[in-house]
Amino acid sequence: MTTDGGVRSTPAVDDPAGHPAPEAAPEPGAPGSGGTTGGAGVRDTVSGVVRQWHAVRPDIDTGPMEIIGRINRCGALLQQAEDAPLRRAGLTRPEFDVLGTLRRTGHELTPGEIARETFSSGAAVTKRLKQLTERGLVERRGDTRDRRVAHVRLTDRGRDLVDGVLPEQLAYESAVLSGLAPHARGELAALLGELLGQLEGRLGAARL
Repeated sequence: MTTDGGVRSTPAVDDPAGHPAPEAAPEPGAPGSGGTTGGAGVRDTVSGVVRQWHAVRPDIDTGPMEIIGRINRCGALLQQAEDAPLRRAGLTRPEFDVLGTLRRTGHELTPGEIARETFSSGAAVTKRLKQLTERGLVERRGDTRDRRVAHVRLTDRGRDLVDGVLPEQLAYESAVLSGLAPHARGELAALLGELLGQLEGRLGAARL
């Protein structure tokens, strides 16, 4: 059994903007829903999965599934929707993460430092830097003391691109979260931050 209890990770998409197709709602009053519904009383996909597990295995505690399953499901939907402003700018999310890291730190970084900051492998960062360099968004310089080391910085063009895209990207992400009240967003951010901090401490901040 997977940690999400068998929740589908790739939702259907109906429109060009990448918005996921609505899921069929479970029957009203169905038993074993796990007691969790949306703010408007609409059950989500995971509640249906939990209900099915309760029907065949009423002896198990599905509490972890109700949390991890929903986190996985949200992640899948967000990945499916992609990032419209980044796509219009011709960037992928990983590429924007590299540019954003260089912009927010405000100084040159080595590829290894970028890999750590963006939770990426060295090989993946090398590939992204090659593409971004070819587009004139970043530039490298060799280390004067160690020719094996490279230092990467944003070009003026790269900085202008990040500064232009970031407000639009944040507005897009705000629209994605518009169904949540401001206080609910704050509570969710705090709970996710607490969970992430615990997982990073327990798992040694594993880079994915």
